[in-house]
Amino acid sequence: MENQLKELFGAWIQAIGTVTAAVGSTPSLNENTQQSLNLWGNVLQGTGNAIIADAQEGFTLEKLGNEVQAIGNTTVVAGILLNISEENKLKLDINGNLLQAVGGGIALPEDLLDEPSTIRTLNIAGNVLQIIGNSLQAFGGAEELRSLRKKNEDRFKGYRESNESKVISSSESLSINGSWIQAVGSVISAISQTKESIEELN
Repeated sequence: MENQLKELFGAWIQAIGTVTAAVGSTPSLNENTQQSLNLWGNVLQGTGNAIIADAQEGFTLEKLGNEVQAIGNTTVVAGILLNISEENKLKLDINGNLLQAVGGGIALPEDLLDEPSTIRTLNIAGNVLQIIGNSLQAFGGAEELRSLRKKNEDRFKGYRESNESKVISSSESLSINGSWIQAVGSVISAISQTKESIEELN
């Protein structure tokens, strides 16, 4: 029962983290607020994933998946905190989001093989949405990285910035949508975990 409650706590910490990071992707906020919300959102996500992994005894794919997701969140946090170039920050962000997507993919087969139920359906839906969300964020980061490299090349060659705003707008859109899709997925997963805990208690 203690592990069940720990897993429930971790699921909601993760959900709060993804929502916090999604709010941080809002373009109307100033850059410092965005960065702060993104940082704390990923710290909470990583903490939640680590708690869920710790609550599971023995080796399971779900445990491994949560550990990989926690590493992904830590990679994103490193990209925010480290005093490195913008390009390297973007690379860490992309890799962190890809690791989270891979972690979700690793955990998915266990739910697919379990007996069909409302809880399993919610779990699968939540996990799939998180995988899609992280993948979109990684793709948005890759677009932004491509744009940054193009801008640096143009500067080096002495060209004027031309199509930059259009490309950044596209990458931002992918990242924002990805953040909110991931947030919805993590809340669905937390609701699923809550239902499972209530069933265990009864």
